[in-house]
Amino acid sequence: MKKSIHPDYHPVVFRDPGADFAFLTRSTITSDKTVQWADGNTYPVVDVDVSCASHPFYTGRNRVLDAAGRVERFNQRYGRS
Repeated sequence: MKKSIHPDYHPVVFRDPGADFAFLTRSTITSDKTVQWADGNTYPVVDVDVSCASHPFYTGRNRVLDAAGRVERFNQRYGRS
């Protein structure tokens, strides 16, 4: 690999404030905000909107859409007589 063309790959904390969930991983993303992690070190933190702790698919809170009901309502409003 060529030297000095690759981005800096370093530890970063991704935090989901809505679910009070955070995890430490490695990434090339940077941030001005930092957080003190459980191991005593300070890492850059990136706030995310959705994580595995808050996503409906992973938490089991997903909704089943009533597609048949929507089609029937559409046909009642705009369907042929």
